[in-house]
Amino acid sequence: MKDYLDPINSINMPELTDSGVALEFLLTTKTGIRNLAIAITETSTPSLRKLMKIQLNVMLDLYDEITELMMKKEWLKPFDLDSQKELDIKAAENAISIAKLELFPKNSNRKGLFPTPPKK
Repeated sequence: MKDYLDPINSINMPELTDSGVALEFLLTTKTGIRNLAIAITETSTPSLRKLMKIQLNVMLDLYDEITELMMKKEWLKPFDLDSQKELDIKAAENAISIAKLELFPKNSNRKGLFPTPPKK
């Protein structure tokens, strides 16, 4: 991607953003499940342990929902490792492409790239 300000380079960007947000949500939920499971084993109060178990079940259900959504959208392919590998490579290439962007291009004139109303 040579020019991130050119509208043509924003094609498919919402999908890339959505999949990235979903993956981050999935990983954060997974970390929360792990932390809550540890907390349950370290809690001595029965009522607190019961509350944490309820919350753990809610988080497990949320994890399932996120996973199902990502598989439906084909952002996650846990049963097809070759396809998942291709997705991961594509995501890494996109991240590298974004990291290489020139944030302050010398020519920031975008005249003619956007539709303008006809002159009367």
